[in-house]
Amino acid sequence: MSLACGLPLLECVYCLACARWAWKRCLHSGESDSATWGLASAADFEPVPRMCRLVMANYEPDLSPSAPLLFAPPGGYGIDPACVLRRRTYADTRGRVTPYLLYLDHDHSDIVLALRGLNLVKESDYALLLDNRLGKRRFDGGYVHNGLLRAAGWVLDAEYDLLRDLLERYPDYTLTFTGHSLGAGIAAMLTMVVVLNLDKLGNVERSRTRCYAMAPARCMSLNLAVRYADVINSVVLQDDFLPRTATPLEDIFKSILCLPCLLCLRCLRDTCIPEDAMLKDPRRLYAPGRIYHIVERKMCRCGRYPPVVKSAVPVDGRFEHIVLSCNATQDHAIIWIEREAQKALDLMLEEETMAVPSEQRMERNETLQREHVEEHKAALRRAVTLSVPDARALSPYGTFDDDGRRQLEHQPERSESFPPAGARQRMSWNDLIERVFDKDEDGQIVLRSSVFLDAPPAHLL
Repeated sequence: MSLACGLPLLECVYCLACARWAWKRCLHSGESDSATWGLASAADFEPVPRMCRLVMANYEPDLSPSAPLLFAPPGGYGIDPACVLRRRTYADTRGRVTPYLLYLDHDHSDIVLALRGLNLVKESDYALLLDNRLGKRRFDGGYVHNGLLRAAGWVLDAEYDLLRDLLERYPDYTLTFTGHSLGAGIAAMLTMVVVLNLDKLGNVERSRTRCYAMAPARCMSLNLAVRYADVINSVVLQDDFLPRTATPLEDIFKSILCLPCLLCLRCLRDTCIPEDAMLKDPRRLYAPGRIYHIVERKMCRCGRYPPVVKSAVPVDGRFEHIVLSCNATQDHAIIWIEREAQKALDLMLEEETMAVPSEQRMERNETLQREHVEEHKAALRRAVTLSVPDARALSPYGTFDDDGRRQLEHQPERSESFPPAGARQRMSWNDLIERVFDKDEDGQIVLRSSVFLDAPPAHLL
């Protein structure tokens, strides 16, 4: 009898839980994730459409001037085929990494390595994604996706000599890694490994290295995502599902035929987990770096609006909840990201031209750089305040200087595991990663304490 009396109560509790979930999930829109963020500037966002077009160029079978372009956006790719120094296809990479190209952009003084996204018909891409499990790979005091890190090592093995020669030949050029989806995760891993080994590319300054990750997979733990926000930038279009999906990538693509069901189940589970519990899980992966969120739709309104770009280095509220939207997969497409990013940039340039006189734009850009410095410092401090595992308020890498320009003031000490920078003996970058990062008592890979200076840079004190 007592059991029968308790059943209605349990039903009421269950119904209330379902109602709470439906309220939170169905009323959550993509625009709310960045509602409190500031607007991005045209100067910061200018490279994004250009990087999208370079990524899209990987899909063309032939980039020669005489060949027809099959997937070009309106206006073409805006590249000089003679400056495409190298193209790697699946036959060249043997499935170790997605196809990529290396482009020398003289117009923007940039050396760009652009990687394409996941190919749904290539088993090697799935194998790359499946080469991971939660907490498998520890790197630089945090956790990263093992398969993406190994793919980054393969790219550096193949292109190290060319990259080093180009950086020495063009000392004023920047080095940019970019990619989409799977390629975006690899680009983020490339940036981390290069920043940790700048001396091996000819003592390149940190300020010359950057990354633009389009619709990236979650590939690094929160402490790393915040720490590298000065060099890694993620671009997310409205409701894109992948940067919001904390489900391990290997589980997503094992269930690719029933992806909507998986996302709904994950959505239900995450609704019941407090966010502070998520933040304190050191193995949980996140979208990397500073995030640019392109917002083009509004809650309970039809159609697309003029896109607006929000930017921040969030710690809590970092795209923690999946948006139940019919556009969640469409917003992941590189074609739509390029199109809306270009529209947003055109609008920003038009507004800034009308609102800011040309003589004041330089001063405004410097002010924005200083604001980015303070925003990054505040994010590092907040990560410590929220007890994010392995978070440090002061970066030991010399992230910024007082003028707001990104610069490495303290070079890493040379560890015994590093060969001389001038030596032309070839060491696999994956081997270098293994040698620089020891295994602890639990078998996890951790950074050797002798690799970097213990004292933080003076400008961050």
